[in-house]
Amino acid sequence: MSRVLDDKVVVITGSTRGIGRAMAAACAAEGATVVVSSRTAVAVEETVGALRAKGAQVSGLVCDVASDADLEALLTHAIEAHGGVDVWVNNAGISLGMRHHVDTTPQEIRRIVAVNLTATMLASRTVVPHLIERGGGVLINVSGRGGRGEPCAYTSAYAATKAGVMAFTRSLAQEHKADPVSVLVFMPGMVDTDFYGPQMPVSPDLQPVAGNVRIVLDAIGTPIEDVGPALVRAAATRPGTRTGQVMRVSGGSRSMVGGLKLLGARLSGRMRPM
Repeated sequence: MSRVLDDKVVVITGSTRGIGRAMAAACAAEGATVVVSSRTAVAVEETVGALRAKGAQVSGLVCDVASDADLEALLTHAIEAHGGVDVWVNNAGISLGMRHHVDTTPQEIRRIVAVNLTATMLASRTVVPHLIERGGGVLINVSGRGGRGEPCAYTSAYAATKAGVMAFTRSLAQEHKADPVSVLVFMPGMVDTDFYGPQMPVSPDLQPVAGNVRIVLDAIGTPIEDVGPALVRAAATRPGTRTGQVMRVSGGSRSMVGGLKLLGARLSGRMRPM
């Protein structure tokens, strides 16, 4: 029986943990040959081994997406090992936690912009010509909280990068609307990963309200098991169609029920005012 990503080569950055790994596993389960990557060789090796043990066709490469050379090497690896790329997912991203912007360092600000936004631009510049030359393909850029331009206090730099990803991707889609390439934004929503774990940096005076994150995740968070199938649907887009669209995971009844849960948490005092 055919699967929706049979004969497709999918490259996913930042795919050895969290939502990236869920994306990789889902794509492999639907027949894709998957290239995983992260900054850590041990994580790449472990992920490749775990996916192969489940029958996946997968390879991996160490890649710091903030490095032009690493991004080019990742594309070269996919071409040499698997014949080319059909779907490229710019998923790698970092967070600065829940902090006042003035509590972040200049180095942290430069790094989050380099990883979340600049790397997306550089990777897109590198891979789109290949997709066109190959005869078509799909580029998926992952946005997140703040991506619609809404205010996101205490995650200001992160929100700015995700708004930038949104604007960049939709603009790039317009540039290539006549080409056989679909340029998409993928919005997974808030997913319970180590982004929000105990090690999340929090400004000292925000510690009393840091527990709100867990309440929000429980109310309206996207289950990680929903992320992979949604990414597969985006990856299966016929090249040249739906370009510029925003592909979301959550919504509908879950958002309505979650909104009621949040209202209840506020009224009961479990959710502290910020």
